Amino acid sequence: MPGVSKPGTASGPSTPSASQSAPAASAPSGGSAATCAAGALKATARQAAVRPVGTGTGAAVVQFTNVSGHTCVLKGHPTVAGAGNGSPELNVPLTVKPTGAAASVNVTSGGKAWVKLTFVQVQGEGDGYCVSGSAPVVYPTMVVRLPGSGAYQVVLDDGQFAECDDTVTVTAVSTLRPS
Repeated sequence: MPGVSKPGTASGPSTPSASQSAPAASAPSGGSAATCAAGALKATARQAAVRPVGTGTGAAVVQFTNVSGHTCVLKGHPTVAGAGNGSPELNVPLTVKPTGAAASVNVTSGGKAWVKLTFVQVQGEGDGYCVSGSAPVVYPTMVVRLPGSGAYQVVLDDGQFAECDDTVTVTAVSTLRPS
């Protein structure tokens, strides 16, 4: 099942539409466009091509597509939570380690912007283990909240989110698609 998002809340996913080619977001700018509202974006997630060695997710790329009819702005590093089973009160906030400088990104109608989430990797085979000694955790979905733009519940296009230590390194929103 492709990644899904439900803007503005951290509860159940919505049905995704078919993926379409769209222009990328424009370069950072000091323009006067408003911050992207929750309903202006559709979020999807995929396994990152470049990720730490291990058996868990390792890293995921979250793509935000502007589905509104106007340009809007994204900026900053997201917060991330492992989604609880059907209830936002059961979500588990992860410790976020931001990386990269945050700059305003204008996202045109149909344009895209990305963040990369890199997890403390699960090691070994089968159920795996965490180097720290903590137990690995698997989440069917993650809730990614962008500053000023709402929360998006995403599912990986291939598998589930597996991580150790409830910690994630996140890039700032960018016009460059991470690998």
